[in-house]
Amino acid sequence: MKKTVIAALLAVVSTGVSAAQTVRFATEATYAPFEFVGADNKIQGFDIDLANALCKQMEVECTFTNQAFDSLIPSLRFRRFDAVISGMDITPDRQKQVAFTQPYYENSAVFVAQKGKFADLASLAGKCVGMQNGSTHQKYLMDKHPEITAVPYDSYQNAILDLKNGRLDSVFGDTAVVNEWLMKDASLATVGEKVTDKAYFGTGLGIAVRLNNTALVDKFNQALDKVKQDGTYQSLYQKWFQQ
Repeated sequence: MKKTVIAALLAVVSTGVSAAQTVRFATEATYAPFEFVGADNKIQGFDIDLANALCKQMEVECTFTNQAFDSLIPSLRFRRFDAVISGMDITPDRQKQVAFTQPYYENSAVFVAQKGKFADLASLAGKCVGMQNGSTHQKYLMDKHPEITAVPYDSYQNAILDLKNGRLDSVFGDTAVVNEWLMKDASLATVGEKVTDKAYFGTGLGIAVRLNNTALVDKFNQALDKVKQDGTYQSLYQKWFQQ
């Protein structure tokens, strides 16, 4: 009997999932359409639907916890969670800290400002541009455009609020998220071309897990392959990005 219990425990450990067969996801739910808190106070969005679809394929339960973006990777590394899904770009710097699944979304970024205020990216020199603290957008601006003043925010909601109130000149975010803002506010417009620098945005978005948890990465990747093959992924994509 003792050997049977030990064998069962080892089988659970080998899957990379907790003994309760639950995958604990962390996310930062102020980034529609990827993740946001709905009118019912529940976390929803493309990432959440995708994570639930993956968990269904893996035959495990999902839980989601909302917290600040710049705390997601530290919390994952300290084992508070099993995975992070939060519109997170796969970058070389992050890959030193966590492991990623295959990309589940091709990403790009773009600047947004009050319509007609700035003609191109060069016109933002010396201006204040907001983005989320700890994001790839922040690193990109600091590395590639030191002539622009990068202003970090705890959430994009607060950055957009300051943009509309004239306390910021522009906001820099993922293209899909910026498109969501543009649909809701006709006073905003993009500035310049999309940014697809592979060192920052071009690789795509991935689910992050701890570096040593290769079993969970493999399970996520197998589930991603299945939801792409059976049409689930395309249905979710159309739901959130092609409305």
